Amino acid sequence: QDMKLLSKADIFIINGGGIETFLAEVGKVYPNLEISETTKGLELQKEEGSENAHQWMDTRLYTQMVKNIADTLSRVDKKNASIYQENANIYCKKIENLTNQIDTLKTEFKNNVVIFHEAYAYIAEQFGWNVVYCLNLDEERQVSAGEIADMLAIITKNQVSMIFAEELYGKDMGETVEKETDSKVYYLDTLVRGNYETDSYLTAMQKNIDIIKQALEEM
Repeated sequence: QDMKLLSKADIFIINGGGIETFLAEVGKVYPNLEISETTKGLELQKEEGSENAHQWMDTRLYTQMVKNIADTLSRVDKKNASIYQENANIYCKKIENLTNQIDTLKTEFKNNVVIFHEAYAYIAEQFGWNVVYCLNLDEERQVSAGEIADMLAIITKNQVSMIFAEELYGKDMGETVEKETDSKVYYLDTLVRGNYETDSYLTAMQKNIDIIKQALEEM
């Protein structure tokens, strides 16, 4: 069905970072289709040898993604280039507001944190935190008793006070950790789902920032 949709497309805007594993097939079927990677020129984090393609979790990188999209549209549809650029600038100003909030919340103290989703590695980097353990939970992840024991030991050793998890897959583990340690688990949005409304990203990221602000106040 997706391939049928692409048959009518002029531009295919993709996230990049290795997420779209089907791209080779698309390129063969539609050699004239303009394929634009939003991650072009961005330095992505590495996770176990591969790229961590959740870069939108860093508002600074997301701003560049928006600019990349605007540049692609401007190149392909030159007569409307000024409109694309103007709209991108307006949107980037809104993202800048989020970035400024994050900068305000930053402290010189390098917090040790544990994350239950690799997406939060970008949040940790933007806030200047040290990720001492990443347990990447999803619907297929089976966690052994040994892993849990190792994680709990690391949390205690590094005096981790904040753990960030996705509620859908991390709730059970979060409850376990809170019972066994003095750490508090905070549930953030990975921004991989949504209603695709115009301000979905802005609304979800603002909620994340509000939760993080609460976490810092409770430290």
